[in-house]
Amino acid sequence: MQVTETLKEGLKRGYEITVSNAELEAKVNAKLEEARPEVEMKGFRKGKVPMSLLKKQFGQRLMGEAMQEAIDGAMNEHFEASGERPALQPQITMKDGENWKEGDDVVIVVAYEALPEIPELDVSGVALERMVVKADDAAIDEALASLAETAQNFADRKKGTKAKDGDQVVFDFVGKVDGEAFDGGSAEDYPLVLGSGAFIPGFEDQLVGVKAGEEKTITVTFPENYGADNLAGKEATFDCTVKAVKEPKPAEVDDELAKKFGAEDLAGLKGQIAERLESEYKGAARAVLKRALLDKLDTLVSFDLPPSLVDAEAGQIAHQLWHEENPEVHDHNHGNIETTDEHKKLAERRVRLGLLLAEVGRKADVQVSDAEFTQAVLNQARQYPGQERQFFEFVQQNQQMQQQLRAPIFEEKVVDHILEQAKVSEKDVSKEDLQKAVEALDAE
Repeated sequence: MQVTETLKEGLKRGYEITVSNAELEAKVNAKLEEARPEVEMKGFRKGKVPMSLLKKQFGQRLMGEAMQEAIDGAMNEHFEASGERPALQPQITMKDGENWKEGDDVVIVVAYEALPEIPELDVSGVALERMVVKADDAAIDEALASLAETAQNFADRKKGTKAKDGDQVVFDFVGKVDGEAFDGGSAEDYPLVLGSGAFIPGFEDQLVGVKAGEEKTITVTFPENYGADNLAGKEATFDCTVKAVKEPKPAEVDDELAKKFGAEDLAGLKGQIAERLESEYKGAARAVLKRALLDKLDTLVSFDLPPSLVDAEAGQIAHQLWHEENPEVHDHNHGNIETTDEHKKLAERRVRLGLLLAEVGRKADVQVSDAEFTQAVLNQARQYPGQERQFFEFVQQNQQMQQQLRAPIFEEKVVDHILEQAKVSEKDVSKEDLQKAVEALDAE
């Protein structure tokens, strides 16, 4: 086997690998000899089939396997000897493939972009601030008030008061299509919160302004895509008798409210809220700190970037932004999306930082544990209620999905590793200051 370098320009690499016919024949014969004892063929005893017949029946398939093994072996030897790693899967083609015939040597053309050498990272001089926010009484009271609203009750409005959005209307109704009542279209003492969108479009709007004791006929048209075929797209009337109009009343902030949310008493609920708020603050502060670190790292290192990685990342960025600007398009049946200089600039930053973090993690032997990976799968599976088992099976069979789930965990662990070496001080700030810092991240 002969390996000849044909290109070494920047990170671009090119090689020709020549595998002689004698080498391939030897590999094929070895495979046939290995399999021969178990081969049965009509007219011959098991293990006694002549090599010429074996080669006629299996030789062509084994020749392909031998070629692949020879190429894989040559590439592995090359990467081990050179220490290079390809940025993407190498492009492998067979030279004069259409004109190749059995008995000829095989010449394989290999092209790839090598990952660059990443300089050693020294962050000992990097100074960063971690924002710290405490859950004060005002924030806890605000959260309590929000909980009280979610646990709201309804109290009768003054007699003769007209219903408005947010009120609860208790009423009887009978639905009819073409003058005939239909199944499922009637109810008694039904409590409907106006503006909730619980009924078909247009229904609740016509109840705004009704009073207790009033009778009203509502006319609506069922949507074309309504679940019941016998009603889809049809006009219907609902004869309504309003029994009560009630206004929302937030629940009292007391021990009873606390028990509704799983706490023993109000003090316990306040403690839970404080923990939750400070956990949210900590997560937001972490995002701000991470961005500040990445900004620093982006100025500390410089190295050549594989053009193929940059182009691929720029394309993904352009595609994502296009869909954000065109939310009505849910598929990928659209024209080519051109990348801009801005897309490429952002792609270069992402690729540079991605390669840097990957190298730091590799040298520090950062690993994603089985427990961490399992937790990530569980978190993702919750997005598919009722289909968790199918999602687990999908992940088990999909290496790319496994990598997608491991990648963010690995990145966070590498960031933690780097932060341990940097100078990180804490700074007490207000909730408003933290919010401004988070909003600044979204604006960039």
